[in-house]
Amino acid sequence: MKKLKFYLIGLIPGLIIVFFILNKKGASCSGYLPNSRVIAETLSKDFKYSKSFKTEMNALKIDEKFLKDSIITKGKVDFDKSHAQKKPCPDYLLTYPEKNPTYEITFEKCEETTMMKTLKKLK
Repeated sequence: MKKLKFYLIGLIPGLIIVFFILNKKGASCSGYLPNSRVIAETLSKDFKYSKSFKTEMNALKIDEKFLKDSIITKGKVDFDKSHAQKKPCPDYLLTYPEKNPTYEITFEKCEETTMMKTLKKLK
């Protein structure tokens, strides 16, 4: 019991100190979660658009900047409806925003490029 007490006396202040140091530096662990990794990898590749995707972008008046900066960056990948293990190019379904989604995108993430396949407005 005495060992546990000494362990906790060191652990708790240590965690608090580490939390404040990492918080000031802006570090976070969110980049290691599957959703964040898929989005980061997607944004790092060259984008290609299907004909239907381009048509829908024009109809909804969505430009490439809004697509990348808002829809993809702040979107949520639905892994239940995605095929993340598909070879050679896994395909994903992304919804934006996370709560009460307005847009739904399907895309294929290949080694060099990301192929945007469909864009739907849900509301």
